[in-house]
Amino acid sequence: MKLSEVLIKPIVTEKSNKLTDKSRTYAFKVGRKANKLEIKKAVEGFYSVTVVDVNTSVVPGKAKSRFTKAGFISGVKPAYKKAYVTVAEGETIDLYANI
Repeated sequence: MKLSEVLIKPIVTEKSNKLTDKSRTYAFKVGRKANKLEIKKAVEGFYSVTVVDVNTSVVPGKAKSRFTKAGFISGVKPAYKKAYVTVAEGETIDLYANI
């Protein structure tokens, strides 16, 4: 996989911000076929930090439904893979630099 296909986007939520403040851990949405070594190489390449640890989890798809004028519509949100990346002591990733 190319490095641009590995990291899709950072996850910026209250939970991920607490992890960042507490233990220097950042959350990213990554490609489903990406493994931990590829994720580590991609984060080190894009953000110029030293990665200490990578944890991954696959978030299952959710069934969603709604009632509209046309009737009852149901579907499934796609599953995705999430990576929790811990960086070395004293290093940070500025996720807001490109905004």
